[in-house]
Amino acid sequence: MNAVGQAKAQLSSQRLQNQPKSGFVETDRLAELSNRIRAYLRASIPVHLRGPAGCGKTSIAMHVASSLGRPISMVVGDKNMTTADLVGAKSGYQTTRVVDNFVNSVTKVEENAIQGWQDHRLTVACREGHTFIYDEFNRSPASANNVFLGVLEERVLILPAHNKREEYLKVHPNFTLILTSNPLEYAGTHAVQDALADRMITIELDHQDRETEIDITLARSGVSRGLAERIVDFVRAYRSSGAYEQTPTMRASIMIAKIVEAGALELTMRDPLIEKICADVLQARCGGGKDAGLREARSNFMTELARHHFDGAPRPIFAGETARLSRPDDPSAGAAAPEITAIGGMA
Repeated sequence: MNAVGQAKAQLSSQRLQNQPKSGFVETDRLAELSNRIRAYLRASIPVHLRGPAGCGKTSIAMHVASSLGRPISMVVGDKNMTTADLVGAKSGYQTTRVVDNFVNSVTKVEENAIQGWQDHRLTVACREGHTFIYDEFNRSPASANNVFLGVLEERVLILPAHNKREEYLKVHPNFTLILTSNPLEYAGTHAVQDALADRMITIELDHQDRETEIDITLARSGVSRGLAERIVDFVRAYRSSGAYEQTPTMRASIMIAKIVEAGALELTMRDPLIEKICADVLQARCGGGKDAGLREARSNFMTELARHHFDGAPRPIFAGETARLSRPDDPSAGAAAPEITAIGGMA
């Protein structure tokens, strides 16, 4: 490692030692992002964190919310979400029965039944000034999220007509809103209505940079920095290859590092257990559908890539996408399997 690399490693070690006990690893880049989000929230402007799975949206939202020093309310969007799930709903009946037997020969009985009301998390947050985290809010239908329009613009929460206690609620000045969404999900999501998107600041997130992923893997697993670098570089190289159907995220690095640390294992593909660990963590992401040749090519590429990063073997080049297994009409006809080539001396 050169002098610049050593200096960066020392700075990273110092940052990790100074991290709060919450478990969130705040690198310089994440600290700058957190400061921006806090500035927007202090101005009562909601923040929408949008990015792929594994980029840290929810962790950043919870970290920033905790740093504000206010109570936190949190919900997770889903396709069955309704306005009642956010605001509140009827909750049974309260019955009162009075028996009047003042005159022995006359008995008077009065019964009254009043339907109860239960505030849900958004109502509580608006009334008491909580920080409200709405995770994966684009999984909920627009009809459920329309209630936020009045909350964000007029600072008024309109309550359902059957709530007899009050028709609307003035939003507490300390109420703040953080939303997260994953626009890359292909199922179970809804388009964000323009009226709602226009009332918030959307910050596009992507996978973290190399140093941040190393710092987070290091903090979450306890492995040495050298091992964390090799594991992260392997997963990042696999992510860059495109030889998969489901993108490998930083969580894969953390899983491998945790297993290696817990078992005091040597990080080498010469150990069959390490090869199995990598396969178990990542092989399901390879995909390939019914194309057995493509699945095998992707899996073999992932294994060879691990050998390159863990043992210094030549770096493989994935050629499976251009050499898909072709099945002619004659099932007895042979077909060439997708290739994996290796070029030595590449970083």
